Amino acid sequence: MTVFSTLLGNQPILPIIQANSSEEGVAIATAMHKAGIHLVEVVLRTPASLDALIAIKKALPDLCVGAGTITDQALLAKSLAAGSDFIVTPAVSPRLLDALSQSSVPVVPGVSNTADILLAKEYGFTEQKLFPASLCGGEQFLKAVSSVFADIRFCPTGGINEQNFKDYLALNNVMAVGGTWVAQPQWVQSKDYDKITQACLQVLNNN
Repeated sequence: MTVFSTLLGNQPILPIIQANSSEEGVAIATAMHKAGIHLVEVVLRTPASLDALIAIKKALPDLCVGAGTITDQALLAKSLAAGSDFIVTPAVSPRLLDALSQSSVPVVPGVSNTADILLAKEYGFTEQKLFPASLCGGEQFLKAVSSVFADIRFCPTGGINEQNFKDYLALNNVMAVGGTWVAQPQWVQSKDYDKITQACLQVLNNN
């Protein structure tokens, strides 16, 4: 089965889209795509999230679109039915990992400590999301676990911004960073989508 890093390719950021409507989701995704982004995560934190994911895939068929904030089997099933290209979770549990291990698309389970990392690894997941990165040790934590879990690669998310993303990307066990800062709520609210494009370009051009 295809692994997440294959979908990600050389893209150093996993841009996160939180949309309050399908139209808003498409506008955000279009702004990101304009910068050269080919893969995005739509977080399922609003009632319109799944509809936005479906609309984005229809409007931008060459964009790889995943579903985030998957916390149970029901949400996983809905996300897969909506056509999600990959799955991201904020945390793990044995019950959730049981379901994720049966997924037909790549999965990036969320971990926040060494016990989580080991549990996800036992289910075969060697690509994991460190969340919330800034609150569970950040760069120092990732450095500390790099030799203990030498086969695990991370996508740290939470507290990553334009000031520190390069520091995270410099770590050997980081495959990409999760980014909300490239689609700030005030830009979306004011429909200043060009700022989203510029923020994405800054990451892509300064990696």
